[in-house]
Amino acid sequence: MEKYDVLKLDNQLCFPLYAASREIIKKYRPFLDEIGLTYTQYITMMVIWEKESINVKELGDRLYLDSGTLSPVLKSLEAKGYITRRRKCDDERILIVSITEPGEALKDAALDIPSQITGCVNLRPDETAALHSLLDKLLGVGKA
Repeated sequence: MEKYDVLKLDNQLCFPLYAASREIIKKYRPFLDEIGLTYTQYITMMVIWEKESINVKELGDRLYLDSGTLSPVLKSLEAKGYITRRRKCDDERILIVSITEPGEALKDAALDIPSQITGCVNLRPDETAALHSLLDKLLGVGKA
């Protein structure tokens, strides 16, 4: 092994993860365009659909997003009428995000997106499960 082999792009774990992430997100674009969401808005709505109401800190932790990235996403989703943002009564430092009726209705429009993406990804179900498991391990996510 040569001294500078460690600096070759092909020897980096980060690059195929980065490139694969960009390619997957690109595959989402036409489906998300149909429902008027960006990828970041979509994953945000996925958590809100699941939780119905969540504080912004927990939401950011779940999505691995900082407040500087998440705030404009939430403002946009609120402007579209999909969520509301309000301060917690007993602790105004905590901002709560909640689903609205139009936001809940959007869930039906998004229902087919996961299966459409599955059809675009060139992996067998067992490969998808193995990759998901490895990525969870990399992120330190324990499946209970």
